[in-house]
Amino acid sequence: MAAALRFGLVGIGMMGRNHARVLQSTDGIELVGVADPAGDRFNLAGSAPVLGSVAELLALGIDAAVVATPTAYHLPTGLELAAAGVHTLIEKPLATDESECLQLVDAFEAAGLVNAVGHIERSNPALRALRARLEAGELGEIHQVATRRQGPFPNRIADVGVVKDLATHDIDLTAWVISSTYAMVSAQTAHKSGREHEDLIAITARSANGIVINHLVNWLSPLKERTTVVTGEKGTLVADTLQGDLYFHANGLVETEWDQVASFRGVTEGDSIRYAIAKPEPLRVQHESFRDAIVGLSSDIITMREGMATVAVADACLLSAREGRSIDLTEPRTP
Repeated sequence: MAAALRFGLVGIGMMGRNHARVLQSTDGIELVGVADPAGDRFNLAGSAPVLGSVAELLALGIDAAVVATPTAYHLPTGLELAAAGVHTLIEKPLATDESECLQLVDAFEAAGLVNAVGHIERSNPALRALRARLEAGELGEIHQVATRRQGPFPNRIADVGVVKDLATHDIDLTAWVISSTYAMVSAQTAHKSGREHEDLIAITARSANGIVINHLVNWLSPLKERTTVVTGEKGTLVADTLQGDLYFHANGLVETEWDQVASFRGVTEGDSIRYAIAKPEPLRVQHESFRDAIVGLSSDIITMREGMATVAVADACLLSAREGRSIDLTEPRTP
């Protein structure tokens, strides 16, 4: 049996704690060290030493690293790891803007290293099942994707707004499930909590293959919601990524004879199904895919180049809201 890959973890805050837990319990991975100048307040590093810098972590001789620092530190941390020849997965968003993302992409690709971004929703069982059914043509032509991602403000976030922290999930997963890039975005934001960064955004977009897209994202609601709705010519698929559930509401042929109901429901209401699907933990699926990519068994990861494309769309959404106009993403531009 091959020796376990020696992993380092940079940052053991809110998300880093989850990474530490999964890294310590995933076959083929040995967590050999954690770098965090703030230390390990919750004692979740296990037997791995907690160090004060990336340089100290590199001195342990690591094969791969997971970066779970605040977004502002992704660029310098990533560049240091790339220069040391370490395969790296960086939490989303990849960096603060497209220009920083490009520096990371160039560094890791030039070094020939496996590089990934932690867009964990692609490992969610409901979205994986949704994408498989779309690829099988079960909805026929896709007309629209609408996502809702809302809930109370997370105190862990200080350096970015709701667009970079949350909307990047929806931008990435939408492009992935419909296998298309974004062609146009238009957005409105609001600042209601007194912070520098936006805490609400409404996005209307169109994909390169003509699908209409809507995203509603905020940190202002007591209702925590993570829903993706895909509507096509044969019905609607609804993924609840909080619960990992997938529902199908089919167009039907049975007419509704009750006039008051028919006026609202129309004549195309069919069967509704909640699919029974396996539900492995998304973070574990993500780390197993990253591990397998390093040893050459799989390429099922989200690359930094893909992560850069997501940040570019997020930047365009913020620009649209700031300037009050739609942004054409098909026009040539310089990051």
